Parts: sequence; structure tokens; C-alpha cells
Amino acid sequence: MFRYIVLLRAVNVGGTGKIAMSDLRSLCEEVGCREVRTYIASGNVVLTSPLSPAELKAAVEARLASHLGKPLAVAVRSPEDLTAVLAANPFPDIDPARCMICFLDAAPPADTLDHLRHVHDERVALGRCELYIAYPGGMGKSRLVVPAAKTGTLRNINTVKELLKIASGC
Repeated sequence: MFRYIVLLRAVNVGGTGKIAMSDLRSLCEEVGCREVRTYIASGNVVLTSPLSPAELKAAVEARLASHLGKPLAVAVRSPEDLTAVLAANPFPDIDPARCMICFLDAAPPADTLDHLRHVHDERVALGRCELYIAYPGGMGKSRLVVPAAKTGTLRNINTVKELLKIASGC
């Protein structure tokens, strides 16, 4: 069994992708996951599974699509992946609540920064399969558009740290 963190995209945000966390836990158990634990009502799951990350992603997405009646993308990461993502944070000077990580399925396009729109004081950096986005003035006030983030799912640094704590059993 392997420990994973599963991040659902656009769940319980602005009325889209509504799913109760108890239902999400049950859906994960139905695809063979164990030790399933959710964190806040925005689609964060820590679990164990015998599946590979790609197999787990496919199984959870298929089960969610069946339950919700529409596709819902997920990102699957190991605790080691999240540790590396945090270590690579290029914006350690930004309040962790205002520094977001956009988890993608693949490496961000090399020209990602060329396509940013409405940049004010925000900063964006490329990661391995992530984008780092700093919102010094707060995300709610920002008009920043990052087209490459459209298929990803965002979590702030505090949430990622908490998911790691849960994954380690702390």
C-alpha cells in the first residue's frame, strides 16, 4: 500500500462540483483505498492504495464522474512529491496563505509566463508539474489570469503543509 494525497479540482468552490466529504471518503473506499481522510471541504484526501498514481487518478475520476454525472479532474501526489514541491517554493517571503501551488498533470508549458494577463503585484514561477503563484495583495482582489492553470487545482502553502502532516500521521 502506498500513501497518496488526492486533490480534486473545483470542488465545493463557488457552487461547482458539490460533494460531501463523507461521500468523497466512501467513493475512495469503493475503489479500494484505505485510511481515507479528508481535510476541509475543498476536495483534499489523504489515503493509502495499492494502485499506481496514474491508476488511482483514473479510478477516482471514473468513480467521481459516475457519482456526479460529469467529469471531475484530480491530481495525485505522494508525500515525497509534496515535500519536494514545498522545498522548491520560489516565494518563501510571501505569506503562506497567499502563496498558491497549482498542481498540474504535466510540466507547465515553457511559454506559460508569456501568456499571463492582468499582472499587478502577483508573481508566477514554473515548477516540475506545478505553478507557483504569489498573491501579495490577496487572491480575492487579484485579476491575474494564468491560462496554464486552467486545468490544474490550487492549494495554498498552509493547506499543503497540513496535508503532509496528515499523511505522516501527526
